This record gives sequence, C-alpha cells and structure tokens, in this order.
Amino acid sequence: MDEHTEHKPVLLDEVVELLRPVVESDNKIVLDCTLGLGGHASALLQASGMDAQYVGMDADVENVISAKRNLALFKQKGQVRFFHANFADVRDVLEEVGVEKVDAVLADLGFASNQMDDPQRGFSFMNDGPLDMRLDRDAPRTAMDIVNQVSEKELADLIYNFGDERFSRRIARAIVAQRKTKSIERTGELSEIIRSSMPAAVRRSRKGVHPATRTFQALRIAVNDELGVLDRLLDNLIDILNPGGRAGIISFHSLEDRRVKQKFSDLNAMNQAKVLTKKPITPTQREIDLNPRSRSAKLRGIEKL
Repeated sequence: MDEHTEHKPVLLDEVVELLRPVVESDNKIVLDCTLGLGGHASALLQASGMDAQYVGMDADVENVISAKRNLALFKQKGQVRFFHANFADVRDVLEEVGVEKVDAVLADLGFASNQMDDPQRGFSFMNDGPLDMRLDRDAPRTAMDIVNQVSEKELADLIYNFGDERFSRRIARAIVAQRKTKSIERTGELSEIIRSSMPAAVRRSRKGVHPATRTFQALRIAVNDELGVLDRLLDNLIDILNPGGRAGIISFHSLEDRRVKQKFSDLNAMNQAKVLTKKPITPTQREIDLNPRSRSAKLRGIEKL
C-alpha cells in the first residue's frame, strides 16, 4: 500500500478466508464494489495465486486514482480494471468488462480514512470544513443543501430514520432557527448547533459519543443514498454470481446490516444461496485496538447454489 496512506482494510484476513475457496481457483473474476485504496484487492489478488481478474469500482474518483497507484504491479500485468462508478450500476460496469457473471463479490460499505480525515470532504465533525459529504463529487446534492433547504419535518424524520437520534426534532428545530439568520455551511457550525440543542444531562450521558455523531451519519446516508444503492446491489447480487460463487458484504451500522441479513436469509430460504455466516464475522480485539474504526464492522457471506 502507498506509504502515505494510513487506511487499514477492515477484516482483511477474514475477507480473504471467506473468498479464498473461490479466488484461489484458476482464472476467476472478482468484483470489488468498493475498491477504496486497494487493500482488500491486493490481498485477494495475492491469495488468487496472481491469476485472478479483478474489477474494481469506487464512487470516489480520488480512491480510484490512489488504488491505481497502490495496485500498480497488478495493473501492469493486466489483472485489474478500474471504474469510477457507484455499485448501484454494477451491471453497466460488467457489461463494459464484457462479462455477465463473476465468481466473487466484495462490498465494504465503510469509508476510507483519507475520506473521513480530510476536512474538505465534510464527513467528520472532528475537523471544520465545508458541509459536503459526497462520496462522488459529481453528485448534485451536498449536506449543506439538505441542511439549508429541506423542511423542518423532513429534516427531523431524516435524522431520526437514518441516525436513530431521539432528539431529532430538537436538532431540526435548532437548525431551521439558525438558517433563518444565516446559511449553515461548515461542519463546525452544524456540530455546535447540534450540541447546543441537546440537554446538558444528555450530552454528559453519552460517555464519549459526540452529540453530532448520529446526525452526521444520517446526513451522509441521505447525501449518498447509501441504503438505496445497497438495495440495488443486493437485488442484483445473485444474478451476477456464477454458481459456486461467493459474496461478502461488510456493513457498519444496523440499517445496512439488517438489509444484508434479510436479503441473505431470503436467498437461503429460496435455495438460491447458502448463508456462510450464521452470525456476522466481527473484528478481533487486536484489530479494534489497532484500528478503532473497525469496531462496528460486520461481515456476512453467501455462496450461490
């Protein structure tokens, strides 16, 4: 990996073990729906004996550029093709590659550290920056648009439904009151509005969880239509896998995991796939110690029958 990046691929060994029975066979095609910086890709290509064909997608063009650099060895051998695309468009990408089905699918629904730590991306309340939150910078709507334009009720519902924030109405009311005076354009501004809208006793009771955490999650999900694009991937999943092919999906919050679990259970009930993970695979304590951002990760896998 690029020495200048600090991103640690989540559940790396576990992903390799889940997909190894497929990728170590000859001439397999792997579809990575969330290429990121290429950490999982590098490990899976090595596990394949260096002969797999790898199709890497990412909605963030900066990640695609970094992955090309980090996977230069495999790129030179013609093993990897890179696409700046959302995984909701997986069929279009496979059509461009010239295949209808693949042997392994991976989707890591988390964010790379370079995205979270860059103040200009606006994902985090820890560093002040513009309220953006777009994975794909060509997307039309930013978090600033939502915060300043949607109605108070829509905003409250969004924060509650996507962030499970019980103070969503108080937060929405405070946001709307502030934007009547001045447009809210910075993560620091929004973070302080959220913090100030909550009772002091509640702020103290959350024990290290920043008051803005759930609202920022909700806005990010809305900006990137994360649940909608996940549903479209899940709807396509069984059709793009070859028989015996495997898929692994890493989720990071209950809204995602619930969808993955239900879809995998449905496919199992219809005898279209076998669930490989009766319970989700979670990080070891050692991984959490090395990479605290991995703590909420859950890996689920299926094999097409």
